[in-house]
Amino acid sequence: MTNPTQTAAELLVDCMKEQGTDRIFTVPGESFLAVLDALHERTDIETVVCRQEGGAAFMACADGAMSAAGGAGGTGRPGVAFVTRGPGATNASIGVHVAHQDSQPMILFVGDVARPMRDREGFQEVNFEAFFGPIAKWAARIDDPARVPEYVARAYSVAMSGRPGPVVLALPEDMLCDHVDAAIKPRPMVTRPAQAVCPDAMQAIFAMLKDAASPVAIIGGAGWNAKAREHFQQFAEKVGLPVATAFRRQDAIDPASPVYAGNLGYGPNPKLVERVKQADFVLAVGARLGEATTDGYSFPATDHPDQLLIHIHPDPNEIGRVYLTELGLACSVDEFAEAAALWEDDAIIPFDAGAEAHREWQDWASHTPSENPPALDMGACVTAMREALPADTIICNGAGNFAGWWHRYWRYAGYPTQLAPTSGAMGYGVPAGVAAALRYPDRTVVTVAGDGDFLMNGQELATAVQHGANLIVLVVDNGAYGTIRMHQEREYPGRVSGTQLSNPDFAALGAAFGGWSASATTTQEFTDALAEAKERAGLRLIHMKIDVEQLAASGATVSGLRAKA
Repeated sequence: MTNPTQTAAELLVDCMKEQGTDRIFTVPGESFLAVLDALHERTDIETVVCRQEGGAAFMACADGAMSAAGGAGGTGRPGVAFVTRGPGATNASIGVHVAHQDSQPMILFVGDVARPMRDREGFQEVNFEAFFGPIAKWAARIDDPARVPEYVARAYSVAMSGRPGPVVLALPEDMLCDHVDAAIKPRPMVTRPAQAVCPDAMQAIFAMLKDAASPVAIIGGAGWNAKAREHFQQFAEKVGLPVATAFRRQDAIDPASPVYAGNLGYGPNPKLVERVKQADFVLAVGARLGEATTDGYSFPATDHPDQLLIHIHPDPNEIGRVYLTELGLACSVDEFAEAAALWEDDAIIPFDAGAEAHREWQDWASHTPSENPPALDMGACVTAMREALPADTIICNGAGNFAGWWHRYWRYAGYPTQLAPTSGAMGYGVPAGVAAALRYPDRTVVTVAGDGDFLMNGQELATAVQHGANLIVLVVDNGAYGTIRMHQEREYPGRVSGTQLSNPDFAALGAAFGGWSASATTTQEFTDALAEAKERAGLRLIHMKIDVEQLAASGATVSGLRAKA
């Protein structure tokens, strides 16, 4: 009598379920047909069929980000995508890069060439360990089907531990079809390793804070979650500490907090920039202090003789990597935040700076129309959105100057409510919106995309419709790659080259995908269209037509840049 068996693909799917996966994103390929077959009768793992591997990878990245955030709907598990070898994997690499720079847990499974074909430059063959090595926490290949539980458990553990990030596992096509003993079972669910706070370090931090005259905190990033948000806000409010959020981490604290000082990144409040520059005590929690957050590593400066930098990060390799660090603490940021909130030190007199910084942010983040506002005033449109949509609306965007209006005027009040790539990847917004709408079906989800940004992954509107996602999409159309045009006008004023766009009728395109759509050329038309979109379900798209003259939320205009030249 022979022992019962199972295919490696069936074992793989069982392992994913044991690790808490309830949804995967994929563009199918013949190299992993065995996995698709193993998913055929599974009702406990949803298969979301996408239209391009970059879109699938972005969805997995966003799903991992929402999961890592914790709270309602957050499971803490990585987002998962399946793509095929060669062209599929290279298309998906953009999502891996975003997960890496955003410190988000993600696993990319790649169907690979059969084992006998390897190292012959077989059909669509790529050495995935070498290709993904620089942008993934771990890239490996499973050759032995009996070791599937080991590799899968390790993949989930690596993706979630320390500084979260992406893992890539290559799956040879023939290996997936091999049979193994049915007695081989998935490993139990792995959890994120605990990283406790050092009490001596906490005492030293509070001693330095007590002696500070102008402190500031910069928060958000690796391992940030609902627990970190709640406890750090309690701590900061108790001591009056001004809190700035790192680039595109604006939901890391409630913006209504009386110590919220605004966001760093591109186009920040000049008063906040000056506050960080003049601070004598900088507490960075979760943030890598990357190029965008620090404006090219200029504030804080990498060497800062008049500042104390305290860096709290789950990855010890990040502490002291770029910055002179007076005190570094490698621990879970939520554990640090809780310890800080519970710490009692009567010697610390609450600072007035937190309230002052919050007032400065409120003034800067309130839209005041100009004397001659454009027909469709972007700041006014965001203000209208704040009045019309729920506070926990999730805003998703890719890269482009268009996002600056939301970064400045929107209030990221709920958590998670901001899905935006710190790596500046275009094309992220629509896939992220699909993932968010599926993960949080009862919340309002809005994708904001520029015209150039939208067409990099606009095909995923088909995925939204196919899977019944409730999603509002705003396409901001200025007929240009606006960010590059702005830099072009600064460096080569009046010499427009390679930045113009000839666009389709985006409203008609939205309707062609099966959604409701409208066009807006004025602020009032946008407000009316948004009101109607609110009353509908499914895919809704509003085509916002603006003039390229309106370049950025900072007030930059084409004519103004040319005049300066």
